[in-house]
Amino acid sequence: MRADPDSSLSQSTSTTASGSSVLGRHHDTIAAIATAPGRGAVGIVRVSGRNLAPLIKALCGRSLAPRQATLLPFTGSDGQVLDRGLAIHFPAPHSYTGEDVLELQAHGGPVLLQLLLARCLQAMPGLRLAEPGEFTERAFLNDKLDLAQAEAVADLIDASTEAAARSAARSLSGGFSAEVAALSERTVKLRMLVEATLDFPEEEIDFLEKANARGQLQNLLATLETALARARQGALLREGLRVVLAGQPNVGKSSLLNALAGAELAIVTPIPGTTRDKVSETVQIEGVPLHISDTAGLRDDSADEVERIGIQRSWAAIADADAVVFLHDLSRAGLAHYDAGEAAIASRLPPGAKVLHVFNKLDVVPDAVMPEGGIALSARTGLGLDTLRLALLKHAGWQVAPEGLYIARARHVNALQRTRSHVQLAAEYAAQRDQALDLMAEELRLAHRALGEITGEFSNDDLLGEIFSRFCIGK
Repeated sequence: MRADPDSSLSQSTSTTASGSSVLGRHHDTIAAIATAPGRGAVGIVRVSGRNLAPLIKALCGRSLAPRQATLLPFTGSDGQVLDRGLAIHFPAPHSYTGEDVLELQAHGGPVLLQLLLARCLQAMPGLRLAEPGEFTERAFLNDKLDLAQAEAVADLIDASTEAAARSAARSLSGGFSAEVAALSERTVKLRMLVEATLDFPEEEIDFLEKANARGQLQNLLATLETALARARQGALLREGLRVVLAGQPNVGKSSLLNALAGAELAIVTPIPGTTRDKVSETVQIEGVPLHISDTAGLRDDSADEVERIGIQRSWAAIADADAVVFLHDLSRAGLAHYDAGEAAIASRLPPGAKVLHVFNKLDVVPDAVMPEGGIALSARTGLGLDTLRLALLKHAGWQVAPEGLYIARARHVNALQRTRSHVQLAAEYAAQRDQALDLMAEELRLAHRALGEITGEFSNDDLLGEIFSRFCIGK
């Protein structure tokens, strides 16, 4: 797999190993249905492994020209035709996985595809069913993709917005990996300078001073800040923002959810306690997915056991939210019982929670004076909804998506943050000159390692297992 040459200054290269626990099954031949469950016009059965010629002969009755679609019958063990479709053979290493790959494109009936899969398993002893993500895992292990590109495969499939899909496609094409590689190359160059100074202390040449190492470190830090900001935006595109609508009963939470979603998702009545459990919907604003949840109205005097359970779940949702829309009712402001309820909710909001104060029913009280920082709207008429949408994006730290944004994950952001921290420490040690060269070299080594975790130069079995287990079977 990918080694960790801590003592080496050269860029790590990916090599396939066979002893790792993750790779213990790497030499098996695997098969799976590669299309989504259910009926469709076309379904695909995919096989990957070594020397698929006997399987091809058994199913297709003939050899296949490389990378050419051939229309022919697929036969069962009794010689009967199971279906007539396209067969494509991708000989190694020119395939998705880097191994021999056979794709059978048949009619997309679930029973038929299961028959084809069973026929493959019967025709080739040792062939087994693929695990989730195992085809892409092999592409990674065989150096067809790095780890960031492999993750982009799943992100492209799971993309919930057009912007996320385009960003995932850029990452899959290697754009994000190229940025990381450039950062890694600059870090290695600095490591070389430090090592040269450590290895030849008697030389009159000050390698660090001559190469302006401190200036290079500052430039590297500036580039890392830019990469980190873009990665945060890419992670937001992938993960989205969890928004909870909170407030007392009958302030208009369900109406606001319906208005944001553009559909009647939640039941709206004037009866307090109508919403008893969380109702969620994902909407997109400028390509960013917002997972919005309407919750039970918050109050302490409910006599209904079911409603009390719903209120408990509301507080749990608020604790997990990225942003809380605290909805206020302009038509009841100033009423003693209502104001007391507002104060009680405010006192229980989690410390550090990102709270957006939104004042509803502007259509009823058009001349209301807004507290500073509050947003006034009418969920019934839609007045002020655009202001709320923009405020939610700003709350999340979203900026207008620059052209060429890459999809990113929380682990990528974390790795870049650690890289920045190590480079910052290296810059501090560089200011101490000869007294801290060993420490500077170590921080640069750790920065290099953190960058390598993004693309998989440095990784462990647990990380790979976690990533690929979330893929769909057949991919």
